[in-house]
Amino acid sequence: MNEQRVNMPLLGEQLPELQVVTTHGPMNIPGDLKGSWFVLFSHPADFTPVCTTEFVAFQKRYDQFKALGCKLVGLSIDQVFSHIKWIQWIRSELKVEIEFPVIAANDSIAMKLGMLHPGKGTNTVRAVFVVDPTGKVRLIMYYPQEIGRNIDEIVRAVKALQISEKGCALPAGWPNNELIKDRVIVPPPNNITEADKRREQYESFDWWFCHKSLDN
Repeated sequence: MNEQRVNMPLLGEQLPELQVVTTHGPMNIPGDLKGSWFVLFSHPADFTPVCTTEFVAFQKRYDQFKALGCKLVGLSIDQVFSHIKWIQWIRSELKVEIEFPVIAANDSIAMKLGMLHPGKGTNTVRAVFVVDPTGKVRLIMYYPQEIGRNIDEIVRAVKALQISEKGCALPAGWPNNELIKDRVIVPPPNNITEADKRREQYESFDWWFCHKSLDN
């Protein structure tokens, strides 16, 4: 029996180059977004209830993403005319203006990103790719069609990724962690000399679990 293989970029890999048609005109992704963080997210289909709630939720947080220097790009296997009509419906009926582009993808584009799964036809799963300014995939989330995403978590993830580039790690639920609240974790030492100094340098539970304020 032949099994359909789902291909997708891995964390740390370059997002595949995609020449696409969008509601904002033709785009080359990630090329046209180089130098900026962006979130590429897929939805199963236009004019569906869960997807509509997600688009409104993304737009409601548009300014939060913008403050992080992060752009939004939607995607599904629908014609651009369908995207336009759906966006017009959201504006007319829900009084929400969708400001980000939406890609009119085809099966080939969706397969490059692992957005088509066996048994789901041409409906893309709810995938999220957070891509850094160099075009590298830094975070991937996949949700089934039946479950709407938590957009606040995507905002938090982008913010955390950007902070982690300062040489620290972020605890569970940051910035509301049960143990260290909004503090960040100091990377563990890689030799015994540094290990012996750690508890003098930072607040800690032990030499391998040291933490500090984000400002330090």
